[in-house]
Parts: sequence; C-alpha cells; structure tokens
Amino acid sequence: MHVSDIQELMAAFDESQIGYFKLKMESVELVLDKSAKRTTQVQAAIVEGTPAQQPLLHTPTASACAINATTGAASVGQKAKEDYILSPMVGTFYHRPSPTASPYVQVGDTIKKGQVIGIVEAMKIMNEIEAECDCKILAIEVDDATAVEYGTQLVKIEKL
Repeated sequence: MHVSDIQELMAAFDESQIGYFKLKMESVELVLDKSAKRTTQVQAAIVEGTPAQQPLLHTPTASACAINATTGAASVGQKAKEDYILSPMVGTFYHRPSPTASPYVQVGDTIKKGQVIGIVEAMKIMNEIEAECDCKILAIEVDDATAVEYGTQLVKIEKL
C-alpha cells in the first residue's frame, strides 16, 4: 500500500458518513476515526514487525479540524451544550420497538433522564438505550437497523 492510496482512503473517509474505519493488509494497519469520544484526530498505524517498530501517525482531517474549530469557538463565545448518547455495545441499532411502531424519539423531542431512545440488538437480546440526562434531541446520527460499535454516536443531544 502506497502513501497515495492511504491519502485517497483518508479523503474518501473524511467525505463519508462513516465514523470509524479499520483496514488491515499484510504489514499495514489503518485506523480512521471521526469520533470525538475516542479521539479528535484520524490515526494511522503502520505495523512493521515488532511492537517497538510501530510508528503512529497523527493526521488531522478536515472533520477533525472542524471539531477543534467548533470547540474553540464555543469556549470563547458561548458554552457548547451539544453532546451525544453513545452505544454501550456492539450490535444493531433500532429507532422503534417494532417495524410498524412509532420511533422512540424524533428530532426536536425533549426527553427525561431514563427515557428510552432506541434499542441495540446484541446476540438476539434487545437492549434498551436510555438517556442519561434530561435533554433535547438535535439529530439522530444512525439510520434504523444499522450495525453499531461500542461508542458509536447514536443521537446528538443538548443537555437541559
């Protein structure tokens, strides 16, 4: 894999809706992550034999810079109230209890602490995901019936 190939992957990743991407090929391991919870920079690790020889390249992308710019502007002018409800596990996220039912929450809803915002199915067990605080739903970040990982941003909220 050439540097130009990595740069093309990074550019495509930055423009996509994907939040986390990991690729392993022979002696190369590439990890791209937009999640502010895990890191605000995209990380690419090139594996070359022993652990002592594994350099870690930190390359901020446009989305990482936008996160930093937003955080900086918010801290100077006004307090940022935006936050996310994250997936506590790997599984499939559902917006509604059944295919014909109404969604648990919609954009603009004000919800209370403990209110269910969706379900993550893991190993055929339906796990209700609850709000950890009183909040307003700003955006639903994951489509219905989408595979999610631990820490995936499910719903963008504003704490009340």
